[in-house]
Amino acid sequence: MKKQIVTIDGNEAAAYSAYHVNEVIAIYPITPSSPMGELSDQWASEGKPNIWNTVPHVIEMQSEG
Repeated sequence: MKKQIVTIDGNEAAAYSAYHVNEVIAIYPITPSSPMGELSDQWASEGKPNIWNTVPHVIEMQSEG
């Protein structure tokens, strides 16, 4: 069986890992991490399950403080 190799950037790698092992994902709308939040939100809205076969709750925080 041949392994599938996928090239992704650091934001997508972090989002993928966080999404698959958490029940709640708090995202902050700041530029460097925006892709992580957008991907997590997209996957949740598509109903993509994590490793526990549940869809994580994605919550956008209002500020960093």
